[in-house]
Amino acid sequence: MRQSHLNPEFVEFIPEQLEDGVLYISMTYAVVSHKCVCGCGHEVVTPLSPTDWQLFFDGRGVSLSPSIGNWSIACRSHYWIRDNNVDWAANMSSRVINQGRVLNKILKEQYYAPQEDPCLDSVPIKKELPDKNIVENKKSWWLVFVDYLLRR
Repeated sequence: MRQSHLNPEFVEFIPEQLEDGVLYISMTYAVVSHKCVCGCGHEVVTPLSPTDWQLFFDGRGVSLSPSIGNWSIACRSHYWIRDNNVDWAANMSSRVINQGRVLNKILKEQYYAPQEDPCLDSVPIKKELPDKNIVENKKSWWLVFVDYLLRR
């Protein structure tokens, strides 16, 4: 059955059997899990990190950002979890999904790239960076995409 509300439950370990309508949150392992809210029964896992999902908790309600897109399972459901409620989002084409995956990969690589230590007197290493125009186009595409989702 399709869910419109999730009850947050803070746990150390995600249980083996998930209950419908429960959002399991493990701060210990920085992961959130729930059954897909469309009712298909698939387990949805959202890792918490600066480059994956962020969790917001105000003492009452839980929100996750960005949206959850279950592109790898048959239902392909797409939704936001905001203040314990499920807000359904628009379907996305395979082309847009793949563009988002490429952008996420670029952003992760940039975030986790080794930082140069200014204290070391070493010979500079020439790094091969992606074409600046490609990255700028991806960023502008991303901003357009986020703007589109927020205006829904």
